Amino acid sequence: MTHQFSSYVAIGDSFTEGVGDELPDGRVRGWADQVALGLALASPNPVGYANLAIRGRLLAPIAGEQLQAAVALRPQLMSINGGGNDIMRPKVSLESITDQLLAAVDTATASGIHVLLLSGGNPSKHLPFGSVMATRGDRLAQEVMSRASKNNVTFVNNWADQELTKLQYWSVDKLHLNARGHARVASNVLSALEIPVPDFAADEGPADDARPRTAAYWREYVLPWIGRRLTGRSSGDNREPKSATLQPVEIAGR
Repeated sequence: MTHQFSSYVAIGDSFTEGVGDELPDGRVRGWADQVALGLALASPNPVGYANLAIRGRLLAPIAGEQLQAAVALRPQLMSINGGGNDIMRPKVSLESITDQLLAAVDTATASGIHVLLLSGGNPSKHLPFGSVMATRGDRLAQEVMSRASKNNVTFVNNWADQELTKLQYWSVDKLHLNARGHARVASNVLSALEIPVPDFAADEGPADDARPRTAAYWREYVLPWIGRRLTGRSSGDNREPKSATLQPVEIAGR
């Protein structure tokens, strides 16, 4: 199948950056990289790809500076995801998050860009205080779906993917998808775009006995996360996008 997208830019937070899908050399891959590969494999022409996502980002800078930089690249396809870090804050306005997301979509589509608007996977079954996050995530996905324009927009509701809620798709921190989870999201996205899904090679994820027990989990993951929130810091402080300009997608063997 020949598709119409010869350039793709992704914006967002750790979900879109690819955290949890670490390569042997220390770089992260993630679903957006795999979607770019799927686009390139399905196209007779080179496909350019940029990923402006940075871990830890709240929605405001995603829908602000990241969006502006992405539009300036003039891609044919842009993926927008954000709000996951916002809904984990003690207080949050879901109406404001929805408004920001839809305003970002409108800005992109007004520039002639096809928007891939997608929600992240739902990790709430495995997290402390996960019920609060689940309720907020459900409401946010429903609001976005009910209000989003259908014109030049493809919506992928990974939050509602029940298979993706299983622990086997999540990293040891239980907050970020592992390689297998990112591969499933990439499959969801390419299927929604009606583009053939490559055979993504992904490991099976950490074994249950490799995951830290309750006390160790809180010490290694939960308490540092709380500490960053209390001090206004982010895991993405001083980080640059992994790919700020459109670069040709490399295909092995070509």
